[in-house]
Amino acid sequence: MAININNLSSGSQVKQSVDLQSQVKEKAAQTTASAEQAKFASKDSVSITPQAKQFTELQKKAQAAPAVDAKKVAQLKKAIESGEYKVNPEKLAASIAKFEFDLV
Repeated sequence: MAININNLSSGSQVKQSVDLQSQVKEKAAQTTASAEQAKFASKDSVSITPQAKQFTELQKKAQAAPAVDAKKVAQLKKAIESGEYKVNPEKLAASIAKFEFDLV
C-alpha cells in the first residue's frame, strides 16, 4: 500500500487560501459599503414644511398676545356691580353638561 506524501498538506493549503480570499472579499465589501454610506450621509438635508413655518408664526403671535382681555374683564365687572349682568340658569346648566359630555 503506497501513500502519496507529496500532496498531504495541499488540501489544507487550498482550504486556507479559499478562506483567506473570502475574508479579503468580505473586508473589501465592508469598506465599499462604508464609503457609500459616507456619500449618502453628506447628502442628508432637513427642510421645514410651510405648515411648520405657519405653526411657528402662530405660536409667536399667541405668546405676544395678552393672556387676559382687560377691556372685557372691566366691562363684566361694571355689569356685575351695576346689576345689569344676568345669568340664565338653563343655559349655564346646558353648557356645563355639554362640557362634561365632551370630556368623555
